[in-house]
Amino acid sequence: MNADKQLDAKGLACPMPIVRTKQAIDELASGQILEVQATDKGARNDLAAWANSTGHKLLESREENGILTFWIQKK
Repeated sequence: MNADKQLDAKGLACPMPIVRTKQAIDELASGQILEVQATDKGARNDLAAWANSTGHKLLESREENGILTFWIQKK
C-alpha cells in the first residue's frame, strides 16, 4: 500500500507509538495515508482504538517478523 508519510516507531514502548503517530498525522492533509511501523505488541489495540476515537481510518494492519505495520488514513 502506498503511503504519503512513514513513521518508524520500532523499539518505542506505550504510549510513544501513539504520541508519535499523532504528531505525524497532524502533518498530513485530509485523505493522506500514514504508514506506522512498531514493535510494541500493545500498538495493535492502541492504534486501532486511537484511530477509531479520533475519526481517522485504520485501512490495514499486518505483522511480519515481529514488526507491526499500520496504514492510517487521516480524516
